[in-house]
Amino acid sequence: MILRRVVSLCVLSFSFLLPPPTLSQTKPLKKIRVGVPSVSMGNIIIFVTREARLFEKHGLDAEVITMNGSGIASKALISGNIDISPIATPTVINANLAGADMAILAHTMPGVIHALMVKPEIKRVEELKGKKLAVSSLGSLTDFLVRYIAKKKGLNPDRDVTLIQTGGDAERIVALKSGVVDGAAMSHPGYGRAQRLGFSMLWDSAKEVDYPWMEITTRRATVQREREKVTSYMRAHLEGIALFKKDREFGKKVIKKVLRLDDEELVGESYEIFSRAFLPAPYPNIKGMKTSYEYVALTRPEVWKHKPEEFADASFVEELEKTGFIKKLYEK
Repeated sequence: MILRRVVSLCVLSFSFLLPPPTLSQTKPLKKIRVGVPSVSMGNIIIFVTREARLFEKHGLDAEVITMNGSGIASKALISGNIDISPIATPTVINANLAGADMAILAHTMPGVIHALMVKPEIKRVEELKGKKLAVSSLGSLTDFLVRYIAKKKGLNPDRDVTLIQTGGDAERIVALKSGVVDGAAMSHPGYGRAQRLGFSMLWDSAKEVDYPWMEITTRRATVQREREKVTSYMRAHLEGIALFKKDREFGKKVIKKVLRLDDEELVGESYEIFSRAFLPAPYPNIKGMKTSYEYVALTRPEVWKHKPEEFADASFVEELEKTGFIKKLYEK
């Protein structure tokens, strides 16, 4: 009897040493399907958030689903097959003008980290005439950038070049190496790899176009129906940005794992470039969204009658900043 009382007291005492249960332990996790248009550095925060179990921390059971480009991801979002995804701004605008209800909640980067890599014999933009260029998918960011910059430099992207859908950066590099295409639009470390293979950078997209990048996009119907879940996603994603910016070694570890990259120099370059670029308070870049209008107007001239604000919802970032959530993420 005495022994039982001693054991009971020990168990009771030990229970006081245990941390209190977290919200995710006391409430069931909410299922959320997160679309990823490409496995790339631009989308690395989604993978950082997953690897650090930040989705669970904020009450979410996240299924991360990879796709080929914003065009495909937007269709999945509109159809309800995914709940949230980085959909390129012109794709969002185009879709909404056609009757969709997507909203950009954030632009997590102030500019695009992208380049057009070409065969070394191509020295000038006019030499792209008659050439094949690889993009992830039609309607994607790479498609938009190639068309926008080619037109800016005097080419007709519909007549002078042929755009080939090839998937992610890895597939585009294979297409370059095999000679299937003459050039490919890609981000880092893709263009870093291409440079090491002897291909040349014909243009640096960041220097050619003012384009806010790496959107967080969902449907307005989802916001209205499940605002709490969307807020939880935003908390997790923004904490993922903070973790990536603050923890270099963890960030590099995720880059190596997700991108299957073992080149330490490329991993370090990618980390430095992107950790500086991600924004702590990533409001939708209303002014920068206007850059997409000229491209969208090629098929939907009515875009000029609409304000960029119609395609965005800044309330989530605004709320997280006003409540001090973002500031707290960066406190030591």
